[in-house]
Amino acid sequence: MPKNIKQALEEAASSLSAHPDSSPQLEAAVLLCHLLEKPRSHLHAWPEKMLDNAQYQAYRTLLERRRKGEPIAYITGRREFWSLELEVTPETLIPRPDTELLVELALAHLPQENHYRIADLGTGSGAIALAIASERPDCEIHATDRSSAALAVARKNGDKLGFNNVHFHLGSWFEALPGHDRFRLILSNPPYIPEKDPHLAQGDLSSEPREALAAGSDGLDDIRVIVSEAHSYLHPGGWLLLEHGFDQAAAVQALLLEAGLTEVQSHRDLAGHERITEGRLPHEITSA
Repeated sequence: MPKNIKQALEEAASSLSAHPDSSPQLEAAVLLCHLLEKPRSHLHAWPEKMLDNAQYQAYRTLLERRRKGEPIAYITGRREFWSLELEVTPETLIPRPDTELLVELALAHLPQENHYRIADLGTGSGAIALAIASERPDCEIHATDRSSAALAVARKNGDKLGFNNVHFHLGSWFEALPGHDRFRLILSNPPYIPEKDPHLAQGDLSSEPREALAAGSDGLDDIRVIVSEAHSYLHPGGWLLLEHGFDQAAAVQALLLEAGLTEVQSHRDLAGHERITEGRLPHEITSA
């Protein structure tokens, strides 16, 4: 039986309330806006507007996908990051607000009015590289990923946003980077969850690509590779920034120090957890 917008939202919120880790009212609204291709303001302005039968049935289909655990971002195919609307697919990780801290810290290491080369390793949907590109069109950013499907999404996002200072490369970590030039800054949100961590089977993580999440028995396999090779790709005085698990800061700091990096420190995310660790290659220089 067709319903108006208000009734449909109330019914949807009720049906989603049993889903763990959900925000029923918000998710109900997001899915209806996606279906109607309207902003949230439309729902508030026209609560009595009737959905036709096709719209109502389509909405119920979207709700059923969510009830079965499919992430909202994969249902809508979109996710906002750094105020950029990005396409996401099951081949990419879903960009998360906490990762914006990685962007903030990277920008803090890029003095204005200088042309710098930056590498984003394991770019996924391109979120980090494109966020930096939006703030620093004067910089040259090289983004890599070993998944051709993920890289296709990243390229599509870059084309849609019209940024011409981001270059995408297929391959694993540093192997994908072109030429022999070094970088002022290298950053990555690599896989860092231990392979047997039960969280991999919970919530949105259960739907995201496992190869972009898990990295060995302690979650640090890929971070070890990046840290061990970074000195060959960083300019003297350049920075390496890594996102990692909430309980891995001490281990990542130790890896950076062992690799000879200095000024090593960790930064806390919105929840107060140390989630970003950075270090600097010695011997500061004045330009890249």
